[in-house]
Formats: sequence, structure tokens, C-alpha cells
Amino acid sequence: MVISGPSGVGKTALCDRLVARTPCRRVVTATTRAARPGERHGVDYYFYGEAEFRAEVARGGFLEHAEVHGKLYGTPRAPVEKQLAAGTTALLVIDVQGAASLMAAKVPATYVFIEPPTFEALEARLRGRAGDSPEAIALRLENARKEMAMRHRYDFRIVNADLDKAIEELISLLGLTRLAQA
Repeated sequence: MVISGPSGVGKTALCDRLVARTPCRRVVTATTRAARPGERHGVDYYFYGEAEFRAEVARGGFLEHAEVHGKLYGTPRAPVEKQLAAGTTALLVIDVQGAASLMAAKVPATYVFIEPPTFEALEARLRGRAGDSPEAIALRLENARKEMAMRHRYDFRIVNADLDKAIEELISLLGLTRLAQA
């Protein structure tokens, strides 16, 4: 299952709730960006140096990878293969470019685009988030406009105006209602 959408739309919050209530398990992805306050290596992301990341790309260690907002992001191949071999639903919370590369490679998955109620709401979320410079926010907003234009490529779209409603819609949409724990 692939969940993506613009930065700041609430993908991580939605997926944390999905994992807590269903048998889905999130695959930890990798990045070269600096950790935000409270983020932990191996839990939130694998934080790589650029040379280390590029070496892993050359080795074929990523299922997908892309440069986003001037940093490298990717999905390590081994954990996805391990989860699928165990019969567990692998939940990939990735950027729109990563999802596009998986779609282009015809990787079988359910693709869900999370979108904000309005572009102004997305901007407010990004500005309220700690750790991003004004320049980084401007770049994320510029990229969000392009990413929003790709939402029609996804199997499903969910507007995250209210987190509780959005998680219920996601669980229902994916046919996980009977598996969800109240």
C-alpha cells in the first residue's frame, strides 16, 4: 500500500493511526535530510549521508528513490520484501515522485493520495511545523502545486480536513474495517 501526497498534508499522522488500528506495517524509508526534533534513526527514517545514500542506490538497495526538496529519499528494498514474504501489508509512506516511479515500474499496490482541504490549509500546516526555514517552506509549497496535479493517477484520494474522519475513510476504503481495532 502506497500513501503519498504533498509535504505537510498529514501522511505520517494518518499512517501512524492506520498502523495502530490494522495489521498494516509501515516500512521505514531513508533520507539525506536532517532529522527534525524528536525524529529517530531507524524509527522515523533512516538518516543517511549523501555518499552513503548514493552507494546504496548503486547497490540496488532501494525499491524507489528520488530527489525531493533538494534532498534524497528512498524506500529500502529488503524490508518491503521481508514484510511481503511474511504476508504482512507493507505500508509505504512516500513522496509523489517515489510513487510515480513505482507506478511506472508497474509495482502492484494500492495507491492512495492524501490531499489538503485547501492549498491555504497546507501552507498553514507547513508554516506551523518546527524546523523548516522560510526557503524550505517556499520550496515545499512550490513542489506541492506540482504534486497536487498528479493526484488523478492514484487509485484513491482522501482529503485530510479532519484526521479522525480521514483515518476512518482510509480504513474503509482499503477494506480494513473488519480488521481495525476500535
